[in-house]
Amino acid sequence: MGIENFITFILTALLFVMTPGIDTFFVLNKSIDQGRKSGINATLGISTGVLTHSLFGALGLSFLIAKSAFAFTIIKYVGAVYLIYLGFLKLKTKNEFLSKSVIGKKKQESKSDFWAGFLTNTLNPKVALFFLAFFPQFIKPAQIHNPIPFIILGLTFAIIGIVWYLGLTLLASVFFEKIKNNPKLGLRLNKFSGFAFILMGLKIGLTKN
Repeated sequence: MGIENFITFILTALLFVMTPGIDTFFVLNKSIDQGRKSGINATLGISTGVLTHSLFGALGLSFLIAKSAFAFTIIKYVGAVYLIYLGFLKLKTKNEFLSKSVIGKKKQESKSDFWAGFLTNTLNPKVALFFLAFFPQFIKPAQIHNPIPFIILGLTFAIIGIVWYLGLTLLASVFFEKIKNNPKLGLRLNKFSGFAFILMGLKIGLTKN
């Protein structure tokens, strides 16, 4: 299928996925803050974002974005503003953080975590640049313009991510039960998450092409 050193790709991709970053923090935050279901939805959203980047890369759109200072800047700032927006929502949380009504609302809104995860990943231009630099190293030179190998590698990367993030979700969701019984701890965690999202947004905003 135009791919070489596939086992090496899997092992290297696993190391990259396991390295803490925005996606890891997002899944952990959702799992601890809102429970297992939110973590799973966030995982699926992020993985769909990975597939979107893979498709864009296979079609050459990511390369065009990387070469276009205007397009790169627009995507970068939209992604940064979105993360900062999520951060301010966290900071606005009041003392009723884990009252029964708020918990019920959080569970009802867990489906939106899919789209939040999708946008967090898709609007991160660093992911597109990473794929453009990483994937071609495992594609045969004669097949470098064939979209199929790029898509297969992207699908493999997404599957690895799903397995890893689901494992994190199962572990982190245990803390959700503890936080329900300790509203003050939950509120502090929420404030910390808010500042972290804002810092990540600023980091993306300062990313250079």
